[in-house]
Amino acid sequence: MENIRNVAIIAHVDHGKTTLVDALLTQSGIFRENQTVQERVLDSNDLERERGITILAKNTSVHYGNCKINIVDTPGHADFGGEVERILKMVNGVILLVDAAEGPMPQTRFVLGRALELGHRVIVVVNKIDRPDQRVYEVIDEILELLMDLDATDEQLDSPMLFCSARQGVCSVSPDVPGTDMRPLFDTIISYIPAPDQDTAAPLQMLVSSIDYNDYVGRIAIGRIERGTISQNQEITVCSYHGDRPPRKAKAVTIYEFEGLTKVPAEKACAGSIIALSGISDITIGDTICDNSCVEPLPFVKISAPTIEMTFSVNDSPFAGREGQFVTTRQIRDRLMRETLKDVSLRVTPIENSDSFNVAGRGEMHLSILIETMRREGYEFQVSPPRVLTKEIDGTLCEPMERVVADVPESAVGAVMEKLSARRGEFIQMNPSGSRMKMEFIVPSRGLFGYRNEFLTDTRGEGILASVFDGYAPMKGEVSRRNTGSLIAFETGESVAYGLFNAQERGALFIGPGVPVYAGMVVGVCPKNEDITVNVCKKKQLTNMRAAGSDEALRLIPPRIMSLEQCMEFLADDELLEVTPKNLRIRKRILDHGQRMKALMKNK
Repeated sequence: MENIRNVAIIAHVDHGKTTLVDALLTQSGIFRENQTVQERVLDSNDLERERGITILAKNTSVHYGNCKINIVDTPGHADFGGEVERILKMVNGVILLVDAAEGPMPQTRFVLGRALELGHRVIVVVNKIDRPDQRVYEVIDEILELLMDLDATDEQLDSPMLFCSARQGVCSVSPDVPGTDMRPLFDTIISYIPAPDQDTAAPLQMLVSSIDYNDYVGRIAIGRIERGTISQNQEITVCSYHGDRPPRKAKAVTIYEFEGLTKVPAEKACAGSIIALSGISDITIGDTICDNSCVEPLPFVKISAPTIEMTFSVNDSPFAGREGQFVTTRQIRDRLMRETLKDVSLRVTPIENSDSFNVAGRGEMHLSILIETMRREGYEFQVSPPRVLTKEIDGTLCEPMERVVADVPESAVGAVMEKLSARRGEFIQMNPSGSRMKMEFIVPSRGLFGYRNEFLTDTRGEGILASVFDGYAPMKGEVSRRNTGSLIAFETGESVAYGLFNAQERGALFIGPGVPVYAGMVVGVCPKNEDITVNVCKKKQLTNMRAAGSDEALRLIPPRIMSLEQCMEFLADDELLEVTPKNLRIRKRILDHGQRMKALMKNK
């Protein structure tokens, strides 16, 4: 049995986790000398590569000396915290990565707190020390303060601290002495992270912490063998700690071990190894695989409950079914239920007597990634504006709160404080960071809906806004979602330059000429807090009279093209977002102008 180390790399988003894995893989000899390797090689998903973030936890392994190091790359965005929470059950230690300029951020606190609760050993790595605005010594103090805030033990406070530039592939034990390679990190992992318990004589026990899927073999369970050994084609029992399903017999058809970027079939695996297992069609995250003679389910980490909910429903607009491949209720339901099998922090609830489903997740980003993924797979549907999930605690109605850190230029401090205060944010503290200010707030989750675009405008694109779920608190009162109105198409047809020219005086448009529109579709934003109906299909009436300047070219302002997240933030309570593989269209719930006016008067 070779020496094994199981570690997870945890950090805030964009602090360099996947780039660090690149450096470890390269220097461990995984790639040929002449092999072309793309950056962030573990970010295999198209969405991950486009957005530059990790969405799904990935397993890999490297060999250093006579030791095999299993590495798990985890997401850094707070909305995918459910991935991190369950992955931590698979490892014996963590590498905490902190940006040398930004320092500890909200997600750093969240994932470090989870690791300390499980008693994991921590290796602190300060990354990006080659940044011109790095402030290594201040960041070291901030990390130690964070460890003390989280009630770390004396041993955890004495965690080794390394300094690296993952992009350059160098690491050192001192910020003043530049490194030459990643050997110090390899040596620290082997000397400081304990080897897993390797009780191979006891009956088999393995907790499923992650699920992969393959079109040929179906569901693949991933987890660490806690004790015993498992062999190919061995008869096993699958059971659940919560007892929601009875124990059932199964067979370990194929066993895989992780070697570099691939899964390698193995005939046998022992305690301490992280493996993948195929052949069990209905296995899910949190199940325990046991020996038939000793059925003992392992406790599964409690995943934080969802805080944001949206309603997914069948598209019923006049353009329904034109662009999507999967458009029916059954197809949408099957796809959402399939997602819940591998995403434990997602919750799907069918709404009785309707073609709709309430889908709850950890945040706007969590749900927007699901929407974008379904859209690319050919699904067509519509979604409601996001809303928070409240709960009653001791007879008081409470709402989810977010701990928000805003790192902004000094000139933008006033604007950010004013906007967050108007959204019921509570100011906590402010610390100078070079020529910038790092401000901390506690803000209701609903207060952040639609704020990120305003934040970028107020900080001229230089601000960094990060948030993480902080807990529940009593309702903070009314929060205005949006102080602008919508420009609504009056009739169905195709937009023309003449109609758009007249409409652009009312506000900023979302479409250009030659775009199909329907009555009730939102085609722009009105700066006033009221909805205005415009006729973008109106054509110029031709006459037989001509004058010198009457037919001059119409000058149209370029339309504002919005991303999926911007569309979700823009939605008012009486609007829906129509999602198809080719287009995103914002529309009113009630398309007919007359009925919409009647409903408005009735509500008043």
